[in-house]
Amino acid sequence: MNLFKISWSNLRDKPLSSFLSGLLMTLGIAIISLLLLLNKQLDEQFRKNIRGIDMVLGAKGSPLQLILSSIYQIDSPVGNIPLAEAERLTRNPMIKTAIPLALGDNYRSFRIVGTDKKYLDHFEVTVAQGKVFGADLECVIGVKVAQATGLKLGDQFAGSHGLDAEGEVHDNVKYKVVGILNPSNSVADQLILTPVSSVWAIHEHEEHEGEEHSEGAVEEEHDHEGEAHENHGHEEEREITSMLIKFRNPLGMMLARGINANSKLQAAMPQIEVNRLFELLGVGVETLQYLALAIILVAGISVFVSLYNSLKERRYEMALMLSMGATRAQLFLMLLLEGLVLALIGFIAGLLISRLSLWAISGYVQGSYHYNLDNFGILTEEWYILGAAIVIGLVAAALPALGVYRMNISRTLAEE
Repeated sequence: MNLFKISWSNLRDKPLSSFLSGLLMTLGIAIISLLLLLNKQLDEQFRKNIRGIDMVLGAKGSPLQLILSSIYQIDSPVGNIPLAEAERLTRNPMIKTAIPLALGDNYRSFRIVGTDKKYLDHFEVTVAQGKVFGADLECVIGVKVAQATGLKLGDQFAGSHGLDAEGEVHDNVKYKVVGILNPSNSVADQLILTPVSSVWAIHEHEEHEGEEHSEGAVEEEHDHEGEAHENHGHEEEREITSMLIKFRNPLGMMLARGINANSKLQAAMPQIEVNRLFELLGVGVETLQYLALAIILVAGISVFVSLYNSLKERRYEMALMLSMGATRAQLFLMLLLEGLVLALIGFIAGLLISRLSLWAISGYVQGSYHYNLDNFGILTEEWYILGAAIVIGLVAAALPALGVYRMNISRTLAEE
């Protein structure tokens, strides 16, 4: 007697109840699995990119926005800060490195970041082709930028103002690609990196053109004097977006309080802000996980009700099987197999749905923020989910299956 075939036939004979039980199990497992996948990959991305960055120096405003825009490149900058003031604050002997960032432009939604070579060293990014930028308007591009845009060594392109592709294009001044970076699985993969002076040069050129159009042609000598005065003013008022700071030792954290209290700038601590963000997200994630567990428990109840009703309807059939030589243990095992099959179907279908959902979410995140969520492997925690699903399925099936041992064969056959 093939118990598995009989169990499968019994489930097929009750398609609606079997489908409902399997569906509930699938939804619960899919939700928990998807949350685990998202939480793990987001945590990895966030932790990896803040590694080695102890503080971010920027304009007053939201510290979380400053962290997101300066480290992860997924938010608008808070504002600009005077370069001279930032450099003065970072001369403190407790500060080991200070990496300047100048944001504001993009090319086909990939951000153009003005910085220096320390940025590449920090993220341990190496050049696959070409060289590191040296002069104004030279740039190196991340591997994702190269793949999406088709830019190659020697190509020139014009950036767009702002952080999305709809900004005004700086047609008259173009960047030149002098290097393509190796993959680093960091934020650098999706950036266009250039000297800070390139960003200044682009915007000064735009300002100078605007002044020429508005003022018209004047005396040449007067123009040269005004231009010289303007350039001198720019030298004094250079601005950047932020600075990424690394301390020499943990005592450097005391600097943040002094900067926030005694200067016009803001010092944000990445570790604190990211932990706070995950705490806020964690409340919603835990709520959804509890909801998914409740759905799985309801699925167990559904399996119990389904098999209990099935047992009542099949009492004569089971009594007949017992009279023909089947043992009560075999019938008990047959009912357990039905619960086990529903649990396994729910687990497999749940994993499939969670992966399809992650693929859809990854497509959106890739298009909007250029981050990849493409780890579709099975997590260790998901094996625990399988164990829980099997236990729930077996317990739900065992409770009605115990009725087999209380069945009176002769009375059941006589009643039918």
